[in-house]
Amino acid sequence: MKPIKNFPQEKRSAITYLLTDIDDTITHEGRIPATAFCAMENLENAGIKVIPITGRPGGWCDHIARMWPVHGIVGENGAFYFVYDTIQKKMIRRYFKTDQERKQDQIKLDQVKQKILTTIPGCVVSADQAYREADLAIDFAEDVPLLAQEDIDKIVDIFESFNACAKISSIHVNGWFGDYDKLTMTQILFKEIFKTDLDSIKENVIFVGDSLNDEPMFEYFPNAVGVANVLEFCDRLRFKPAWITEEKGGMGFAQLANILVL
Repeated sequence: MKPIKNFPQEKRSAITYLLTDIDDTITHEGRIPATAFCAMENLENAGIKVIPITGRPGGWCDHIARMWPVHGIVGENGAFYFVYDTIQKKMIRRYFKTDQERKQDQIKLDQVKQKILTTIPGCVVSADQAYREADLAIDFAEDVPLLAQEDIDKIVDIFESFNACAKISSIHVNGWFGDYDKLTMTQILFKEIFKTDLDSIKENVIFVGDSLNDEPMFEYFPNAVGVANVLEFCDRLRFKPAWITEEKGGMGFAQLANILVL
């Protein structure tokens, strides 16, 4: 991973989209620093479209799509995208699975939940679960003391024993039924909203993230960036970002933004 300060000028000027994880990428210790939020506004003013790609729930994503300086959001690790049409004053909601399929999945996820909670001491259902539409989030670090890596891996194993997908973020293990991830829905978003084949504009896109559930994006984008705390996961990442910031979390995000807009 190369220092982002060495990102070539010709590459900087070609960037038109910035895709970003939220937790521990825009945030720092659970909150958004003012410098990170200002960085999103600065990117917008510079003509660079910001699109969060997150594991956070539908309820949060509705708020973010409406209230943040962003051009859409992919949520629950690829279960949907939301885009707020400011002209029509209408939220566009696109799900990977139908309403009925998601209801059926929730019945199965309840069984997974009971197995995890009775098997792994110290974990809880995420506090944001009530606002989720497609997945189950198990908290191992956000509102509970950090679990041992062995126990986090056991949570993943339980999800997979039910034939569910499972991804580890910096705070949760997210599990769902469906053949999608962050990258899958991002490609759909670009095709349907921006009328663009994402494969054809890779060099015009930066993705920035910090953890294991960002790996499909790190692999796909040649200009992928990790904020400095990605080093905590480095030995477990098969595909690492090409670039890395000096600072962690939201401060690293702000550093990247400053490099792109100056």
